[in-house]
Amino acid sequence: MIKALIFDLDGTLVQTEVLKAQSYAKAAVELNPSLTEEEVIEGFKDFVGLSRKEVAKGLLNRFDLGEAASARMKEFDVAKPWQAFVDIRMETYFKMISDPGILKEHLCPYSLELLKWAKQEGYPTGLGTMSHRREAYRVLEVLNIRSEFDVISTIQDVEHGKPDPEIYNLLAEELRVSHSEALAIEDSSSGIKAALAAHISCIAVPSDFTRVGVHKLPADDSLRIVDNLPDLLETVKDFISELNSPEEKAN
Repeated sequence: MIKALIFDLDGTLVQTEVLKAQSYAKAAVELNPSLTEEEVIEGFKDFVGLSRKEVAKGLLNRFDLGEAASARMKEFDVAKPWQAFVDIRMETYFKMISDPGILKEHLCPYSLELLKWAKQEGYPTGLGTMSHRREAYRVLEVLNIRSEFDVISTIQDVEHGKPDPEIYNLLAEELRVSHSEALAIEDSSSGIKAALAAHISCIAVPSDFTRVGVHKLPADDSLRIVDNLPDLLETVKDFISELNSPEEKAN
């Protein structure tokens, strides 16, 4: 019996992954002007859904930016090149997510419709994001949906980011449901892997950034992929009915 829904944030409720990609691209070009923003954005797709540290280190290695980032460490009073890279891009990113107009242009309307339906139906809701608390709460507040969640967990609440299942284990505990009683909504392969590793069924809502990676995942009876997003709400209703059926319980 499904008793709670757990949502990812970036790429699931709002396309902040696009904004993150743009901010990393601008920072990378600042470090190496011979790069183009387009090639960095394309490279970012391989790291969607991972922690800030993993994304930054991955892009530094991919585009050989370590030396340039090291030269900026003193400026930002940090100990690692990836931290300097993050600080460079955060100035751009925080301006983006502080602009209601920009965020509203990047809403995921069908996922937000699902969130509204879940609350109307009385499901407890959780949010599990690899964003840091300040950025996640800023997005939720600008969109006026923070109060829609009973429990919110960010990368700062766990030791291991997705695809490790730790954040889903934490959310299930805080929502006071068993793992079989929760349903996750995710857009990236790392998020889907985290949910399935926690033995939580998952609905995938891939974006242009994540579609290829999501469709490379092995088939799983606990996973449904929704490429046609207008079908999301009905797909979730059908999947919940299937998961709640006596036949499913018997299996």
